Amino acid sequence: MSIQRISVTPRLAGAVVHNGLAWLSGQVPDDRSQDCAGQTRQVLAKIDALLAQSGSDKSKLLSAQIWLKDIDADFAAMNEVWAAWLPDGAAPARATIKADLASPDVLVEIMLTAAID
Repeated sequence: MSIQRISVTPRLAGAVVHNGLAWLSGQVPDDRSQDCAGQTRQVLAKIDALLAQSGSDKSKLLSAQIWLKDIDADFAAMNEVWAAWLPDGAAPARATIKADLASPDVLVEIMLTAAID
């Protein structure tokens, strides 16, 4: 039984692969000067890279948790970017909630689970 850890730091792994699944840790944007749509694009690009390293892709998403700093102001913008990124027919089970995030300039954080071929 092997466990693969990707992009490991002393506190977390960007992804953990085990038993046909990839669990991605919460991803946040690097350039936090952008609005929520720009931050969401950055986060989804990071997710694409982690999924590829894990042997998966966005067509195999199982679940997603999305945290927004200001859900009233940013839900529509995040959803527009999310919908454009997500392949047709590949929507995961998803929850989106308002939360105080780790840094005041982080507007969105996304965590996923995906299947691996």
